Amino acid sequence: MSPPVFLAASAALEGDRVLLDGPEGRHAATVRRLRPGERVDLTDGAGLLAECVVAAADRASLTLDVVARHREPPPAPRLVVVQALPKGDRGELAVETMTEAGVDEIVPWSAARCVTRWRPERREKALARWRGTAREAGKQARRPRFPDVADLASTEQVAARLAAASLALVLHEEADAPLSAVRPPADGEIVLVVGPEGGITGEELEALGAAGGRPTRLGPTVLRTSTAGVAAAAVLLAATGRW
Repeated sequence: MSPPVFLAASAALEGDRVLLDGPEGRHAATVRRLRPGERVDLTDGAGLLAECVVAAADRASLTLDVVARHREPPPAPRLVVVQALPKGDRGELAVETMTEAGVDEIVPWSAARCVTRWRPERREKALARWRGTAREAGKQARRPRFPDVADLASTEQVAARLAAASLALVLHEEADAPLSAVRPPADGEIVLVVGPEGGITGEELEALGAAGGRPTRLGPTVLRTSTAGVAAAAVLLAATGRW
């Protein structure tokens, strides 16, 4: 069984002994009930992973001895998924599965046909849920490097990301080119756009295309917006050799 993973500050992981306290420490001590001699991995979520052994445990913290460190280099190419806001809690589902798959950044997009709207008074709370989901899924997937969850983007901001990308793709059910035929770059950034339940509007498709976004078809079936991203990510991660 793989040792559990907890989040810790980068500076703390540089020493030979780490005190894991706060919410992570309480969870490790009271929920997981870890005891001296057991193995634990700590990560800063930015590429540093420390293999540890529990030296001491109390009700709210663990004292851990670091036995090894590993630094995961930044991924190449970097995979960014622009995710149109799904309905209900499907946004968190999309973030969870894409994090587990290995997506490097998730950009929430307020597309024209999104049913869900992050109004100003609830935007920060909704964004915090997505970021919290990415953090927990990153630990579950044993990722030393967690994905970034960007601020809510407009169509103009999404177009700017596409224009700056090494490869810019827009999933669209009427596209002629299949995603499996795409040859990804060896480095730089791949930006993939996933539209909402109601589809990408003609105006949006035109704007994204003008910015360099290539319409591509994922497959013969139409996936929900909350599952299209992870399916497309799997195709691209395999094509890049990261899988």
